[in-house]
Amino acid sequence: MRWRPTATPSRPDPEHASGESPWAVVATAPNHRRESVVSEQFDRAYWEDRYRGHHPSHPHREPNPYLVAETTDLAPGTALEAGCGEGAEAIWLASRGWRVTAVDIAAAALDRAREHARNLGADVADRVEWVRADLTGWVPAEEHFDLVCAHYVHPATPGETLFIRLAAAVVPGGTLLVVGHAPAPARPDDPHAPAPGSHVTAGQVAASLDPTRWDVVVAEARTRTVTGPGGHEMTLHDAVLRARKRR
Repeated sequence: MRWRPTATPSRPDPEHASGESPWAVVATAPNHRRESVVSEQFDRAYWEDRYRGHHPSHPHREPNPYLVAETTDLAPGTALEAGCGEGAEAIWLASRGWRVTAVDIAAAALDRAREHARNLGADVADRVEWVRADLTGWVPAEEHFDLVCAHYVHPATPGETLFIRLAAAVVPGGTLLVVGHAPAPARPDDPHAPAPGSHVTAGQVAASLDPTRWDVVVAEARTRTVTGPGGHEMTLHDAVLRARKRR
């Protein structure tokens, strides 16, 4: 990937209630080229500042629809969410009986996530362990989780490195789910397009998996229409990879 922030934004602006592109913020910075804003601002300090006062909290945000679609048929177990933001996905899993380890670079995001979980009661809050870590260097325990998921995570290290680490954390018989920004036709005037270098295809994620150990269940480019700021509809282009580790 061409994009190299000084630290890993766990998931760019992950908690939009309407589900618009996580990169919308770069278009609001005046007198800066998009590439400059991304490389200079999207570090841990950026996310801490944004979550502490400049980004509205969404305690009732719906979880990513691909997480819901691809995991509803799974029996609850242990789960890892890499780049949890304000915790919508982790909380959704916990509310369905999963025990979740939720990781993000921003302590401020985790503070909000804890609050959202507490508001739903101890049955949910006690099922989530919130971990502050930079995914650039953080390594999860190997073969420890029944489900490992990541949504729109773009670390400073090559994406393949992160995918390999996440795959290694899945127990035999477990599931890996990766959702990212799929390549889409370029629109230079689109303020909601992903940042340069942030695209990934399901095939790229699948290529990082050992074919002797993994069965790819879903590897697709998908689109969905969401409502963005001001009530405007937009189309998001996503890459979805779901794979099962062989026993």
